[in-house]
Amino acid sequence: GLSTGPMPAFDRTLQIDFDFPDHVLWLRLGDGQFRQVVLKPVTVAEFYAEVMAAVHALGVDVRINEMPNEIADAVRFPDDTAHASYDGQAVGRFHRVLLSCNEVFAHFRTGFLGKASPVHFFWGSFDLAVTRFSGREAPPHPGGIPNLPDAVTREAYSHEVSSAGFWPGGAGGDGGPFFYSYAYPSPEGFAGAPVRPEAARFDAALGEFLLDYEAVRAAPDGDAALLAFLESTYAAAAELGGWNRRALECALGEAGVPRAV
Repeated sequence: GLSTGPMPAFDRTLQIDFDFPDHVLWLRLGDGQFRQVVLKPVTVAEFYAEVMAAVHALGVDVRINEMPNEIADAVRFPDDTAHASYDGQAVGRFHRVLLSCNEVFAHFRTGFLGKASPVHFFWGSFDLAVTRFSGREAPPHPGGIPNLPDAVTREAYSHEVSSAGFWPGGAGGDGGPFFYSYAYPSPEGFAGAPVRPEAARFDAALGEFLLDYEAVRAAPDGDAALLAFLESTYAAAAELGGWNRRALECALGEAGVPRAV
């Protein structure tokens, strides 16, 4: 499923994992102690209370920011009694999609020698993403993302990026599910750059290239279609942005084959 990875918890280590096949949230300490929270239809407030109770039962006295990030008109977790659904079958499908996306994203990541993020999941906007960095500083980001401190946004975009990911869609009316790719700062001519596959398009409102998930599913080779989207949109950002492509790029990795140097 999805994991926080090991997190320092004072003098111990805490890891929280969503186990989607068994529909359980695992909370584990490095010394072997654990608690479980069953994933089932309850309100956000109830789920939050269960999770925090499990954390405290493990002896970890921690407080968190209770406001969801990157969501307009958000409600604090302990106050949200409106959202109470959990569709196990939909969660299973979502998990399988993330696994498939992760495989292509991870392969795409092997073609870059510069700084690149791991393939990671954003809890706020709920997208799986991978980001490449040119190494050069970027102009200060204007911020303004709902319920996300501008200082966090500006640190995240302190250097030039080309970022791509998968977004499953939501209730905000922005469509989805789709794959996206954007650059910050967006170089001149980026919106009009030729990208692949043919189904890809530039969305002026979002400032991103988009590729509908259904277009990838319908393609004869979905992995190849998605990889073409990732590579062509990155190439547009890097070429128009004047990145040092010769120093930053390499051939995509092959399993069991060391990179020739």
